[in-house]
Amino acid sequence: MKKVHAFTAVALALFLTACGGKNEKTTTGEEQQVAEKQGEIYAVNLETSKVDWKAFHKGGFAPRWGTLAIKSGEVSLAAGELAAGDFVIDMQSLKVDPKSVTEKDKKYTELEEHLKGKDFFDVTANPTADFKITGVTNLTGNATDAIPGANKTISGNLTLKGKAVNVTFPAKVDVTDNGVSIQAKFTVNRADWDIKFGTSEADPAEWMISKDIEIGVDVKAEKK
Repeated sequence: MKKVHAFTAVALALFLTACGGKNEKTTTGEEQQVAEKQGEIYAVNLETSKVDWKAFHKGGFAPRWGTLAIKSGEVSLAAGELAAGDFVIDMQSLKVDPKSVTEKDKKYTELEEHLKGKDFFDVTANPTADFKITGVTNLTGNATDAIPGANKTISGNLTLKGKAVNVTFPAKVDVTDNGVSIQAKFTVNRADWDIKFGTSEADPAEWMISKDIEIGVDVKAEKK
């Protein structure tokens, strides 16, 4: 079974459907201190917010994509600007879009099962993931492959399978009288969270599945 899935499995993470090459503005590093929530608090609308993912086989072939649900979350504003926030992602909600599995001998349901298993996210032992904002700054310069209209740089601790890694990426943040919206797309390396199925530690050239995962975030929050 695993031999079959080695050529069909893909891996995710947190937070929008992204297209194109790796975002040069996305960086990762050690876990950082979480920003304190102050000022106005906004609750994430769980019905209109979503996380999308997209990944590939080695060489960029046979992409797979799908969604994850946000279980809870809130953000805070200081002086009318996004300053902090945290989000809990329901890993058991992981879905594979059937349209992404076109081979006649493959089933999207089998891929979903594999991704939820111990080779990847082990959702039984790790039913949730989370993202906690550590900093927000104004975006300066050009952001390669960022979401159109990106105006902020967001940093936060993304925890998958119990391991926290700080991720920094461009985002489009809009604040209105009705609420806050956050959109972003970025690329991460799944091995940073020790998700290494389909790899050879001795020879990186033997990776069966791309290390890159494209993540898309579309969050809408309303004043509590």
